[in-house]
Amino acid sequence: MNVNRAVLYLGCFYIGIVAGSRSLTAPALVSWAAHLGWLDLSSSWLSFLGSRVATIILSLLALGELVADKLPKTPNRTDLGPLAFRVITGGFSGIALCASAHQSLVIGTILGVLGSIAGAFAGYEIRHRLVKTFGLPDSGVALAEDIVAIGCGFLIVSHMF
Repeated sequence: MNVNRAVLYLGCFYIGIVAGSRSLTAPALVSWAAHLGWLDLSSSWLSFLGSRVATIILSLLALGELVADKLPKTPNRTDLGPLAFRVITGGFSGIALCASAHQSLVIGTILGVLGSIAGAFAGYEIRHRLVKTFGLPDSGVALAEDIVAIGCGFLIVSHMF
């Protein structure tokens, strides 16, 4: 497969940003992309991501996270536990993109991890500044962030190759 590495590596970083915003959205979208044949993971250890079961489970978990994010007791994404989970899902999603293109899994991991850290901190700052500066309701800003994360993630996985 002839792949533009710059586009691939940007995609790994960007899918990491999605994971930094909504940790389970990135792997759910990667799973859908594999299930729909947009990403070919059939010859990798990640082939399970294309299964109907994985797609359903990851989608349900991602939807649950979208709801949980709006709850008042949900910890900040920049707290150690949530940030660590975002790093894991961002790195994992970056690995999947690189595995599909038969490129370096290490680079995919690093870029997904870096993107998830950037996405977590930038998303936190943007959301809180919008709420504080403009008096917008936090739940409304969070819903807009959901839409942006899903939309951008969809564009990444659907236009990689």
